Amino acid sequence: MYETPVGPDESVRERPRRRTSAPLGVLFALVVAAAGSVGAISAFERSTGEIAEIEDFDVTELAPVDGPAVNYLLIGSDSREGVDPNAPDAAVVGDVSGRRSDTIIILRQEEDGNGAAMLSLNRDLWVTHADTERQQRINAAYNRGADVLAATVTREYGIPINHVVDIDFVGFQSLVEAIGGVTICFEFETRDVGSGLAQPAGCNVLDGVQALAYARGRSYEELRDGEWRRDPTADIGRVLRQQNFLRIAVDEALNKLGDDPSVVRELLDAASDSLLLDPNLDPISAAGTLRKAFGSGLTTYTLQAEGANIDGNSVLLALDTPENTAVLEYFRGNAGLPASATTIPE
Repeated sequence: MYETPVGPDESVRERPRRRTSAPLGVLFALVVAAAGSVGAISAFERSTGEIAEIEDFDVTELAPVDGPAVNYLLIGSDSREGVDPNAPDAAVVGDVSGRRSDTIIILRQEEDGNGAAMLSLNRDLWVTHADTERQQRINAAYNRGADVLAATVTREYGIPINHVVDIDFVGFQSLVEAIGGVTICFEFETRDVGSGLAQPAGCNVLDGVQALAYARGRSYEELRDGEWRRDPTADIGRVLRQQNFLRIAVDEALNKLGDDPSVVRELLDAASDSLLLDPNLDPISAAGTLRKAFGSGLTTYTLQAEGANIDGNSVLLALDTPENTAVLEYFRGNAGLPASATTIPE
């Protein structure tokens, strides 16, 4: 794994209340969507007082909500601060020092909850950071705060960010456990020696630890014709697997919520221990519309990009294509939903 250097003007911001973060901060949307279930709002309201704010967050970097559509920046970092090295899942969590955004997702809740879409930004995208005007990978902006990352996304892509959410490793696993695991189907026996993923061929229910290994893995391999073959798409493949996991997790969770409303309480308990929200975000006001939006379908996108080497850095450059333009214009609020191959419910 590469290490992004931190310059003298880029010291990592200290945040005493901050926890380590995990991939798929978008599961926050699942929690507040769950709170939109019948009878769950009061339970959610009792839990929200326990959900922490992101400390030292500059709310001036957020765009005001000036219409019925809302953009959430959902981030997870590869920070390992506070993780017990003796925990049974320590191999999945890893031991990299510092703080970089491991996952960057923009969730757009459409007007009045009439649908939702998700744009995953690859961590290796080469951009200009909003605070330093230096060009670096996009994930390095998080070194100096979630607000800096939000501002960098807006500067680079013209997408207004209205709210920011973060979630920690333990919380990610707890959320998966709260819905009874997530079923992922594997065509071949699969492993990832870096993240600890190990699954036989077939449809398997992943617990929290294995779900994290699936979502985080960058050394994904399949046993084909007696030979282990590594996924050649590298980090791009990881992003696609995260989106696949999210589509299945949300679909299964909403089904289980319908069958067993008590799942809501477990999700909210997990959320109160793991989520960090920007100071302007009121989860209760978001709950109803996000629930409606998820019920209307979740469309997923990534940006087309090509690999490049800049000053010794292996990076991705977003392409100037009609497809990318259509996606960005939608998330900017200037155009309708573009075509996509993946939506939920299917």
